[in-house]
Amino acid sequence: MHGLNGLKYISTIVAVAMRTSNDFHKGIVWKILAASSSSIATIVNTYWDIVIDWGLLRRNSRNPWLRDKLSVPYKSVYFLAMVLNVILRLAWMQSVLGIKEAPFLHRTALTAIVACLEILRRGIWNFFRLENEHLNNVGKYRAFKSVPLPFNYQVDDDDEESIDT
Repeated sequence: MHGLNGLKYISTIVAVAMRTSNDFHKGIVWKILAASSSSIATIVNTYWDIVIDWGLLRRNSRNPWLRDKLSVPYKSVYFLAMVLNVILRLAWMQSVLGIKEAPFLHRTALTAIVACLEILRRGIWNFFRLENEHLNNVGKYRAFKSVPLPFNYQVDDDDEESIDT
């Protein structure tokens, strides 16, 4: 599993390297390499987010295409989060495709909007990732309501008598 996670990060590094090369060496070949590597990285990272980190898209669960245990009572929230994750992941592809400026937005404003959308996506990712981790820990009895302290608060009555005498 750690090897697959490493491959996910390598695909992202390759995509960033190809996009950087595309910026330095203008040409159709570099643009195709940048777009294809970025598309592969987007697909792999989106799959990893939804299936591995969130534990969703389980065909045989009690909640079809979700997971057995859910914290949010409305199943539509999970489906909405999956769709939003895909859309918000695609927002940064505008830089790969060469859309530097929209007719009604300045380039800096477009960069700020894309950055804000990425912050929103990571916040949503964080919520569902932590929820999945918590449910997995509770399900495997690794979570506790309280943790015993390493020292003892109880005072023995025998010790107090020996001090007084």
